[in-house]
Amino acid sequence: MNETVPLTERPAPAPAKPRLTTSAMIASLAAEGQRTRPAPFGHALAKLAQNRLEIVGLTADLAKYTDLHIFAQAFPDRFYQMGMAEQLLMSAAAGMAREGFLPFATTYAVFAARRAYDFICMQIAEANLPVKIVCGLPGLTSGYGPSHQATEDLAIFRGLPNMVIVDPCDVVDIEGAVPAIADHPGPVYMRLLRGSVPVVLDEYEYRFVLGRAALLCDGADVLIISSGFMTMRALEAAKALRADRIDAAVLHSPTIKPLDEAAILREAARPGRLVVVAENHSVIGGLGEAVASLLMRSGVHPVFRQIGLPDEFLAAGALPTLHDRYGISTSAIVAQVKEWLA
Repeated sequence: MNETVPLTERPAPAPAKPRLTTSAMIASLAAEGQRTRPAPFGHALAKLAQNRLEIVGLTADLAKYTDLHIFAQAFPDRFYQMGMAEQLLMSAAAGMAREGFLPFATTYAVFAARRAYDFICMQIAEANLPVKIVCGLPGLTSGYGPSHQATEDLAIFRGLPNMVIVDPCDVVDIEGAVPAIADHPGPVYMRLLRGSVPVVLDEYEYRFVLGRAALLCDGADVLIISSGFMTMRALEAAKALRADRIDAAVLHSPTIKPLDEAAILREAARPGRLVVVAENHSVIGGLGEAVASLLMRSGVHPVFRQIGLPDEFLAAGALPTLHDRYGISTSAIVAQVKEWLA
């Protein structure tokens, strides 16, 4: 027979361990103390729309999370909330473009690339309409797992005829890209860094030009070709590598399609340098494979390596942990380049 132990004789429970908390979604990729500016896309679009009366903004229930709320506050009569219906969002944007408007349609990158692809293809790209698709949470900028991690968006849109693709690095890039893509006569897919966005490229006498890459710093040992926030990481890595007497160059390629082939071939053809492509995207189908294909077709054959996300569905968790785990943090880039050069 089991005996019941009186409560007064039972051992006291062990004190509860403090619960560890992590942030799965981080509004900014900036390091502590780094300069940032809030919502550069929203502010740049609102500024441009003051003199471009044809600009309209549309979103699928994500105005606040794509910074389009800034535009909505400035021009409420030119803002359209389409609800949680990405296919409708893209179709409506196409219809407005046919009527002479210049639509900026925002959502998350996973929803545009996966859910609304056929509507973008048939309604926008085939007709070569000037719809600007601007999407948050590109690549591994969310810790919420595969449902929100657009690790394959560049691969999906690179294969779409007429589609220009832009992957900006920071505030300077975004502020320059908004008027540039507005002037482009066809469709554009632009990855979006939202919230408090780092300010990086103003230190390099840089300005965004659609279809052009920029050599931000030079070096004799390794050339890092990068896009998006990985250019920020590449610049940080280059500084760290110099402390170990490794001379690193960084070529920023904010336009993924069309590539600045001349700049890439010119820099990659310089003898004696390891060429590394660093991107916030799967190693399948993104900037790395675009550069590798270009080099092979052109008969330029440096030692070539890729830093990117693996061909798998990624884990959920805190972004700094995930960036270390998947090799796209600054420290991971430095360690990998050193290993390749050893």
